[in-house]
Amino acid sequence: MLQLPSWCYSLETSLQAPSWASFSSCQSKQDSGTVILSELQLAPGKLPGIGPARRADLQRLGVGSVAELLLLAPRDYEDRSTPCSISQAVQAVQAVGGALGASQQGAGEAGTGTVAEGAARRANIRCTVLAHDYIRTSRGMVLKVLLRDTEGTVAALLCFGRNFLANKLPVGSEILLSAVFRFQYGEIQSSDFEFVAAPPAEPASEPTSRPAATPTPQAEFFFRIEPIYPLSGGLSQTVLRAAVRSAIEQYAHNLGDELPEELRVRRGLPTRGAAIKMLHSPASVAEANEARRRFAYDELLLFQLAIGREVTARPERPPLPPAGRPLPPAGRPLPPAARTDSRAARLIASLPFDPTADQEKVLQEIRSDAAGTTAMLRLVQGEVGSGKTLVAFLAALDYIDAGRQVAFLAPTELLARQHANNASQLLQPLDVRVELLTGSLPAAEKKRIQQALASGTVDLVIGTHALLSEQVAFDCLGLVVIDEQHRFGVLQRAALTHKAKAPDLLLMTATPIPRTLALTLYGELDISSIYSKPAGRLPVKTHLASSKRADEVYARVRKLIDEGAQAYFVYPLIEAGENGSALRDAVGMRDYLSTGAFAGIKVGLIHSRMPEAEKIEVMRAFAAGEIRVLVATSVVEVGVDVAEACCIVVEHAERFGLSALHQLRGRVGRGTRPSYAFLIFDEPLTEDAKSRLRTLYEEQDGFAVAERDLQIRGPGDLSGIRQSGFLGFRFARFPEHEELLKTARLDAREILRHDEGLTQAVHQPLSRALELFLNQLGGAP
Repeated sequence: MLQLPSWCYSLETSLQAPSWASFSSCQSKQDSGTVILSELQLAPGKLPGIGPARRADLQRLGVGSVAELLLLAPRDYEDRSTPCSISQAVQAVQAVGGALGASQQGAGEAGTGTVAEGAARRANIRCTVLAHDYIRTSRGMVLKVLLRDTEGTVAALLCFGRNFLANKLPVGSEILLSAVFRFQYGEIQSSDFEFVAAPPAEPASEPTSRPAATPTPQAEFFFRIEPIYPLSGGLSQTVLRAAVRSAIEQYAHNLGDELPEELRVRRGLPTRGAAIKMLHSPASVAEANEARRRFAYDELLLFQLAIGREVTARPERPPLPPAGRPLPPAGRPLPPAARTDSRAARLIASLPFDPTADQEKVLQEIRSDAAGTTAMLRLVQGEVGSGKTLVAFLAALDYIDAGRQVAFLAPTELLARQHANNASQLLQPLDVRVELLTGSLPAAEKKRIQQALASGTVDLVIGTHALLSEQVAFDCLGLVVIDEQHRFGVLQRAALTHKAKAPDLLLMTATPIPRTLALTLYGELDISSIYSKPAGRLPVKTHLASSKRADEVYARVRKLIDEGAQAYFVYPLIEAGENGSALRDAVGMRDYLSTGAFAGIKVGLIHSRMPEAEKIEVMRAFAAGEIRVLVATSVVEVGVDVAEACCIVVEHAERFGLSALHQLRGRVGRGTRPSYAFLIFDEPLTEDAKSRLRTLYEEQDGFAVAERDLQIRGPGDLSGIRQSGFLGFRFARFPEHEELLKTARLDAREILRHDEGLTQAVHQPLSRALELFLNQLGGAP
């Protein structure tokens, strides 16, 4: 059994890591395994070193089982496989110093051999400990270990907070070292290092920088490509690496494979067991990518199977009568309010503006679906303010004219109330009976609405997750509308559509899907897009400002407030110190702003932890103009329209995704005032952050922003959907895996063509994996 590096013992005394050699022997057994990976739902707390606190930290990373631990994708890799002596690292630094000499103060002149202060390179080398010393710093006395590598270069290890390493690094001992060195204070130093005790060195005929003449298990473990995992709370790379190795040692040998063998071989994919080893201990970057490709394919295949089965199962139902010519559904009389001049036509005639060409086009596409004989499954995408809700109301009126009921599902109570208020104003004059059903209603009120739905005396119900309750039943449900559909899981969507025999389903999203993905990712849905905005809508002027100039931004916003405007201030944290962060927070900044730049003005606060009734009251007061400045978290990304809110300030804007920033910007510009978005950032900015902010500064169109977001964050998440990845994917990334998505879609269609229910023996593991995948993706209703 391979032990953890000796330097870890005092930190993680209970951890022991298995050898990779033992994994190699189990790899050949995996085909005869009895458990597929997705079924390995044992809690990771059974692994060494994972107690209750570490288990909670893992939960925050989305790891609640051994299977999820084995599929925890490293965020990066550290390549220690190439030997590099300290002198070689210094020579690399010299080259950098020469290149920077003309522009960086303190860097050497080109070709002089002077090392640039602060430059860094990693050395991977065998070393001998020469001496110990202690130096006085602002942090107290710090152990300094002098060592020499096999080429004779001397350097120092600074052991901040790790003086106990004096016992682990006795003078004269030999170690294998991986360290980042910096040239400062006249010597080569490192405070970022890892080491293990070196095996006995075999005599060498000539000097070499390689760790050992004959590789040992320790050397093989240490000088390799090391995974770097995402961290949370008190987790460390040491803890995670040991836990993953232990999980592989204990469980990988018993893994089967969800994929039929013929399909796996045809697509050139490694087995599950091999892919797990390649993911966590790759021999090369190419091998790590091959593992990621295997797991990405698995996710995409399961997703395509899910939507493929949903489309295959689209039931037949009677067509909806053409708008303006209502016919009673079977067994039900025609509602008295129905008439030959349709409600939709009357609503359009009452509007102070004409629907855009895109709105009219999408409405006709919905009506065409409704006139068909199979249930509609259509996605309408359009950015904030494009008029999706009006299209949904117009479509709903056609169903109500035909005697059907309509259910409108929203992700938050705030948004549900806004939709209900708008529906009451627009539709009640047309004799439409509208109700709002949310979880915060008193039990008696919920029961009254449930009885009205069951009896058919409600035409349109707008609500939150409360609509998914088993107690909610409909008399004649014809249309289900789901707003911000990406915030609901597959099973939640099914919970509502299963309340009727064959209702039509209209999904809406204000997070546009890039053109390059729409047809492949949602290829089984019919997709409508609203590109244009209503006439007269003014663009939001976007300004970028460093946090050093925040006071200037506050002063400019104060001037707008004094002129009668309202403003949002958005922060990434609710309270100070969350996750150990020093970022500005909503609670603290509400107090700071209300006593500083906005003294004498009513400043409100809203965030996700507030009681629902309190949030509703705050938004009511803001919409009524009683609150002039609203300090918030991203909870207002999907919020109430406030016409006088013409300014939004987002602090720590570099911490937000591109689509999230665009959604927040869409909170303003709803009225006649010129509108502004101030994005305040902290320096230094990463290249991705610069690109995101530059895009917001240059681009107003949500579809263009989505395309740019995909380009910027292609290898990572497509923001604005879920932070854990597009639709919850761990491995699938776009556009990197776009071709793989097309392949998975073809394979899913072929599988379902021959075995729609996945009942054949060869597809049983795939069927079980699909069920677990849907639970993970959608959550319980």
